[in-house]
Amino acid sequence: MNATIDKLKGNWNIVKGKLKQEYANLTDDDLTYTEGQEDELLGRIQRKTGKAKSEIKRFIDSL
Repeated sequence: MNATIDKLKGNWNIVKGKLKQEYANLTDDDLTYTEGQEDELLGRIQRKTGKAKSEIKRFIDSL
């Protein structure tokens, strides 16, 4: 999870754009990032996309 958090903190605008490309149904509201609330963000993405958290983390880590 630490690699995922580091990606979110350091490159959020890039990660956000890539997530929107990969999962077109995500909105800016879905992708609102607040430091310290990474699990909440991943949960919102998971609910909206139907993907497992582990799959979302792997996608983010691969960027």
